[in-house]
Amino acid sequence: MKPSCLTLIAVLAGLAAPLALGGCAPTASYQGFQAVEANPKDVKVGDDTKSTVLDRLGSPSAVAALDPNTWFYITQVSDTVAFRHPVVKRRDVVAIDFDKDDEKVAAVRTYALKDGRAIDYSKRATPTRGRELSVIEQILGNIGNGQLQPQQDINPGSQRPR
Repeated sequence: MKPSCLTLIAVLAGLAAPLALGGCAPTASYQGFQAVEANPKDVKVGDDTKSTVLDRLGSPSAVAALDPNTWFYITQVSDTVAFRHPVVKRRDVVAIDFDKDDEKVAAVRTYALKDGRAIDYSKRATPTRGRELSVIEQILGNIGNGQLQPQQDINPGSQRPR
């Protein structure tokens, strides 16, 4: 090869390398509540009510299952690199408790990613009755269960001819 061809190949490889590595750049994704004009942390205890919080922040991300007077505003930021699973970089949860009687804000609690805990699910399985059949038992077990002659077409809602 001529030296000019080698130089051209080197230049093209140098230009293609950043493009190839650009696919490995992390992609940030934002889920949940996005504070645009108001922040849930700015809610005043004793001053704000359900209606003022709803007007200022909008609908909550979640409402407590056992207590409808606790609202949650949840924000999460995660990075995804190529084909890998997303990695959570930041999570903010603001829990707002309302008084049952006058619907005023009773407490505002803030939780971050470091406050969360990983929960191990039980890996035990509930046994089922019976036994597992092998492939051959399944194939041979179906022999004789089918009908050789098709039955007369009868509409289920109609009466049989007399």
